[in-house]
Amino acid sequence: MTTPVHLGITPLATATRRAPGRPRRAAPDGDARTLHVRCGSDIFESLAQAGFQGDFLEVSDPVIQGPVPEVRSLDAYHETRAAFIADAYGVTLAEARARLTGQWAGLMTADRYDRVVLWFEHDAYDQTILARVLDALHGRRGVEGRAELVLYDPARDGAAVGRVRGLGELKPEHLLRLWTRRRPVTRTLTAQGVRVWAALRQSDPRGLARLAGGTVPGLSTMAPALRRWLRDLPWTTDGLGLTERGILEVLTARGGAASTGVLFGAYLDDDPQPTLGDAMFVVVLRGLAGGPAPAVTRDDAEADRLATWTFTETGRRLLDGTADWVPLGGLDRWMGGTRLLSGQPVWRWDPEVGLVMDDQS
Repeated sequence: MTTPVHLGITPLATATRRAPGRPRRAAPDGDARTLHVRCGSDIFESLAQAGFQGDFLEVSDPVIQGPVPEVRSLDAYHETRAAFIADAYGVTLAEARARLTGQWAGLMTADRYDRVVLWFEHDAYDQTILARVLDALHGRRGVEGRAELVLYDPARDGAAVGRVRGLGELKPEHLLRLWTRRRPVTRTLTAQGVRVWAALRQSDPRGLARLAGGTVPGLSTMAPALRRWLRDLPWTTDGLGLTERGILEVLTARGGAASTGVLFGAYLDDDPQPTLGDAMFVVVLRGLAGGPAPAVTRDDAEADRLATWTFTETGRRLLDGTADWVPLGGLDRWMGGTRLLSGQPVWRWDPEVGLVMDDQS
């Protein structure tokens, strides 16, 4: 959440269109009135520099963190998400609500365009938002048939544009190359988004785990992304998720203490599929610093992003396998519709068999 946030539809023409001396060329999307949809602002400038002239819409509710409820009304959903976003990421409740409602209102105007292009990459942040966008487009005759998907898959696209962590790392010419690989968003494809989005919001994550354990037709990167995300459930071995354990391991390797920036950089280097931005990463750190026996402490509780984080005896015991984070009382977080809370039975990830289990299994 360090990049600018667009609250609604923004013309790409508002960005710097061309670098000095770059020759003019026909707009790649100039043959049809086009809306480009992305779960962040990271490619906004690059699309403009590549010559695209359509409109841009950011849809960036980070549904991999915080409660994602199955509720009766969109207003109730937005209120729940806005409350979490305001508390977790340091924005006002009004600003969080405006982001969500503005971006959603923009998505609801998609049928006014001749073409709607979804730009997404392979990680869990992108894929879970993609599921929600596809769910929103499902059955909308004014969009299905006009929508197209640009899906960066390292296995398929790495050789052509380079292996990157995200689309924001690509140069304008690489985005142009991906543009030529876009494909239609059919009703069959949006139905897959409906399946994933419905499973993600359940209190029982086993339905999502079944999708993660197979393939999601038409979405080659969805199941691997969901598998990575589910590995952030508390493990049967120590109650830590994959990201939490990685943070403690990084701290150990650095003598027991490190700044937020150092930790985040190491996380990006070591994670098998990085999926968190810096603000989301701080939320995980704060979780490890909670409860009666925190796994880490920080020197400045008022400035998490500038703090130095220190390994505790609890952290050492967790990595040694002599403690479990769940009964220690520090666990209180959500994954989709699943709440994970110390003192209650929780769903866990069994690393030996790669399955979701509950505490009573």
